[in-house]
This record gives sequence, C-alpha cells and structure tokens, in this order.
Amino acid sequence: DFDAKKKRKVAEIYQALNSDPIDVATLRRMAISEGGLLTDEIRCKVWPKLLSVNTDDLPPLPGKELREDNKDYQQVLLDVRRSLRRFPPGMPDDQREGLQEELIDIILHVLKRNPQLHYYQGYHDIVVTFLLVVGDRLATALVEKLSTHHLRDFMDPTMDNTKHILNYLMPIIDQVNPEVHDFMQSAEVGTIFALSWLITWFGHVLSDFRHVVRLYDFFLACHPLMPIYFAAVIVLYREQEVLDCECDMASVHHLLSQIPQDLPYETLISRAGDLFVQFPPSELAREAAQQQAERTAASTFKDFELASVQQRPDTVLRQRFRERLRGEERTKSILTKPRTNRFVKLAVMGLTVALGAAALAVVKSALEWAPKFELQIFP
Repeated sequence: DFDAKKKRKVAEIYQALNSDPIDVATLRRMAISEGGLLTDEIRCKVWPKLLSVNTDDLPPLPGKELREDNKDYQQVLLDVRRSLRRFPPGMPDDQREGLQEELIDIILHVLKRNPQLHYYQGYHDIVVTFLLVVGDRLATALVEKLSTHHLRDFMDPTMDNTKHILNYLMPIIDQVNPEVHDFMQSAEVGTIFALSWLITWFGHVLSDFRHVVRLYDFFLACHPLMPIYFAAVIVLYREQEVLDCECDMASVHHLLSQIPQDLPYETLISRAGDLFVQFPPSELAREAAQQQAERTAASTFKDFELASVQQRPDTVLRQRFRERLRGEERTKSILTKPRTNRFVKLAVMGLTVALGAAALAVVKSALEWAPKFELQIFP
C-alpha cells in the first residue's frame, strides 16, 4: 500500500512537471504533503519550479578568482571547514573536500553578484543542503534566488530583521497555549534558542539529512515565515517537558536548545501549516509597529510570484480546514484563543497529517497577508 501510494505521488508530480504550463500549484502541494518530494532526483526537477528558476539559463560555475581580496573569504573558509558533520558519513575525504571547495565558491559567487547581501554564520548550512541535493551549478542559481527572497532578512548588515522574525515565535505559542507562553515569559528565556533553527532552516541542528531535505521541501513551497511556525510547533510539542522544567532562563534555554532528533516531522509539518492558516502573519504582526516594511522578506514576498494562477494552495487548505472543523464540532474542538480556560488546547494540535499536508498559504491570496513590519516587537 505504501509503495502504491508513493508511485501515485510520483506519477502526479511528473504529470504536473509535464503539463503546459507547468502546474506549480500541484508541485507545491506535493512538496508539502506527507513524505514531501520523495527523492533527490525529483527535487532536482521541482525545487527550481518552486523558486521560479529557469534551468535552461543557469549561470556559469564560479571561478577561483572570487577568493582574491574577498572580505568574506576567511570567515566562509572557517565555517566550511567546520561543516564536516553536514556531509554524509563515510564519504571519502577527497570527495568531501571537493564539495567543500564548491561550497565556498557558491557562497562567494552569490555574495559578489548581490553586494546588498551580507554573509552570516549558518548560511553555509543552507547552501550545503542544496549542493548535496542538486549539484553545484543548479545550487548556485537556487541559492541566489533564495538569498534574495526567503533568506533576505538574515542577510542584512544587522540582525534587526532576524530578531524581528524571531519575535513572531512567542505570539504563535501564546495563541495555541498561553500556559506555555506565560511559563516561558516568566523564565525570561527569550527566543535566542531558536536562532540557529531559523537561520539554517534547521540544517545545523538536525543530524539526519533526510529530515533536513523534507523540511526544505516544505519551506520552499511556503511563505518565508513558515520556519518560525515550525519552530513554534516544536516548542508546543514539548509542552510537558517545558512545564516540568525549572522556571528559570538557564534551565529552559538548555532544554529548548537541545532539539530532539526523533520528532514526528510529518505531524509537526501538518500543525505548522494549520497554524499558519489559523494565525496568519498579518494577525500576529498587529503586535508589531509599522516601520521599514519594505525591508522584510514577508512584506516583499509579493514581488516573488511562485504560484500558478490555476489553483491557490491556501484556498485548498482553508476548504479542507473548514471541513475538518465541521467534523470536530461535536467534540467542541473549535480553533479559538483559549483565554478563559488556559488548559484548553487548540484543535490544531490534533489535526491529522493528511489535513495539514494539503497545500499551504504561500501564493497570491496568501501574499495579501504579508504584514507591514517594524523591526522591534518587544523591547
């Protein structure tokens, strides 16, 4: 049954790839739905479509001259040398060293072509994922597009925009579980424990490469803020561990910064998608002020048209979401903010993978949700 289901999904992906025009909406749903894009061979074909990269016009491979008098070279070199764990165990040293050289060249190439972008430690964790999946030339094109859109806020001269995105974490948790939110606030733990999760798309903290690329399928098909929703559902999934912890900054930070490796990824992807629909960024951004809106990826996402006009994934998800809620009405699992009873949980935490695996709010109508930001939500 599993093999049959997988074959059907592969067939649907190739049908979408071969349609004229390419059915990006279906590809997006396939990337989000259970199991993601299944194989690296498929990712090589689908990831460029999700990022609107023309594979017939790829840039030439970067040359070694990029390393001369490059202000970022030494830092990139140090980070890449420390990236041994990001390569498959058992890979021959000469092969790994060759890939590390390619990794350096890709990073320097993107930075040279886009002087408005600034390198940050952790960027190489994202680039190496693309290199390992699609090879150096295609990785260069995909990473450049990603860097000027989804990752744009992390590549500013300061961390103001990154801090701003991190500040979405607590409002999401508050909507779902005020008890956990208030406990974390009392502990004054802040959000820095999730920084490496966010800026590497979890590539730095997950040891199993299969889980990393599964999340990349999900994030590439979604709104730029989806990684912070996924960070929130990890914290919410660990609710009991958090509440059992000593209520002080050191204890809670230590607990949350040690991310479990056996997370139920498909369930958490489902929940993150459901939360995004129920609490879109525009609603959460009401806690933020309104300044420098043009600088953030979430607010400039309208400039990055990823979607097919044939079908809007957020519409699909919302329809299925409503159907699920109607089926749950008799158990009173309505998605509301449980301020009157702090022990009531949102029904979203119990939604099935099949529901959350529907397509996400990342296309045209979803883009209207992009909030106007200011950079400081919390003092």
